[in-house]
Amino acid sequence: MTERKLKKSVVYSLYALSVIAFFGGIYLLEGVFSSKNLDNKKDDFNYVSDTIFESELPVVSTAATIMRPYKDENIKIVKDFYDYQAEENKQQEAIIYYEGTYMPNTGVSYGSENVFDVVSILDGEVISVKEDQLLGKIVEIRHSNDIISIYQSLSDVTVKEKDTVTQGEVIGKSGNANISKELNNHLYFELIVSGQTVNPEAYFDKAINEI
Repeated sequence: MTERKLKKSVVYSLYALSVIAFFGGIYLLEGVFSSKNLDNKKDDFNYVSDTIFESELPVVSTAATIMRPYKDENIKIVKDFYDYQAEENKQQEAIIYYEGTYMPNTGVSYGSENVFDVVSILDGEVISVKEDQLLGKIVEIRHSNDIISIYQSLSDVTVKEKDTVTQGEVIGKSGNANISKELNNHLYFELIVSGQTVNPEAYFDKAINEI
């Protein structure tokens, strides 16, 4: 009986196929184990949706600095913030007198002969727009870093509640208020930081990360 031998080309082909099958099997096994490992680790991951990055307030860079609520360089302080540690004459100048009542000035009044634009000191969200018989038109804006700015004695308001504003955006115009008629055209501005009313003059041009 004649013994048949495989041709060399067939032998080489079979050898190549066996090598491919061997490495292919290893690849498939690695894929199976990897998928199992991933399944076992699914509980270890907290998947974050895009909505977590959404905020009611615009995020203010820590390098952002607080600007003044106006841009006109001719505007002056017409009544300063009442500082309990200031000299007596300074305190007297920062007292509001209305119908027989003396009150400490918890903000700063900025005046000018001409009506001027009032601007937001930082990016923020308008949380209140109202008109008061004594204080005039009022706008309150909440900023990040627990800062609230309050603009009073306005003659005109160009924003509404829940509006998002950017730093330097015009929110109204200066005016007058019944509680301070003697100041004529002015803006009464208050600044609240972490729930405390502070002297705005001590915070202008400060970076957020310095507060």
